[in-house]
Amino acid sequence: MKVALLQYPIKWADKAENIRRAVARIRAIAGQADIALLPEMFSTGFCTDRPDLAEREDGETITTLQAVANETGIAIVSSLICEAEGRLYNRGFFIRPNDTPILVDKAHLYKHGGEDQFFTAGRERTIITYQGVRFRLLLCYDLRFPIWARQDKDNLYDILLVCANWPQIRIIYWDALVAARATENQCYIAAVNPVGDDGLGLHYNGHSIAYDTRLQPLACLNDDEEGTRIADFNLEQLHHFREVSPLWQDGDDFILKI
Repeated sequence: MKVALLQYPIKWADKAENIRRAVARIRAIAGQADIALLPEMFSTGFCTDRPDLAEREDGETITTLQAVANETGIAIVSSLICEAEGRLYNRGFFIRPNDTPILVDKAHLYKHGGEDQFFTAGRERTIITYQGVRFRLLLCYDLRFPIWARQDKDNLYDILLVCANWPQIRIIYWDALVAARATENQCYIAAVNPVGDDGLGLHYNGHSIAYDTRLQPLACLNDDEEGTRIADFNLEQLHHFREVSPLWQDGDDFILKI
């Protein structure tokens, strides 16, 4: 399973330009990757006070990316400002070629950034199966909450995908948390973050990375680097690692109340 990390600048609140940039980068890796992982809210930046940027599930963004997925054979993962039944969501999506998109709403809303005043939180812990591989999708701040990503004793997923807008001033926590989520869940992880400056004066320096179960980087981008890297995840190695080191058998029994 090949997952492409697309680390690049997001133009603040410019939906048309951001969609154009994403489409060009996805087309450039046609035939090279199974999944293209974009930063969170890739089409607008982390705008938490612009309801005019919202669109429905069948709007321009999803429709355009679905066509690109069909064209390239690459699944596309990110999030957007979505309106549904009179509410707004930071809605993650996993767009599969020639299939219905799978939608996952961000569960933890960043109060310090006003996100909780703008969006409604999601409550579904969705497992996504694609090409025989099981995924979980986290959106940015969700990464800070280990129980939300926690495997149970059945190892429900194989690869954890993270789309983020994580600024440089807190990047040390990003580095630690991405590694921690992979370690504690005995899973692969692919996490992508943008570079550049947003409309609020925050700088983003990337640090997009993919780890195997032993925290060996399979793909990574340097500080402030704009580019694409592709991680090749070997699922046989993952299953073997879980068999020879079955740490999950010693885990705690718990029930997550949502």
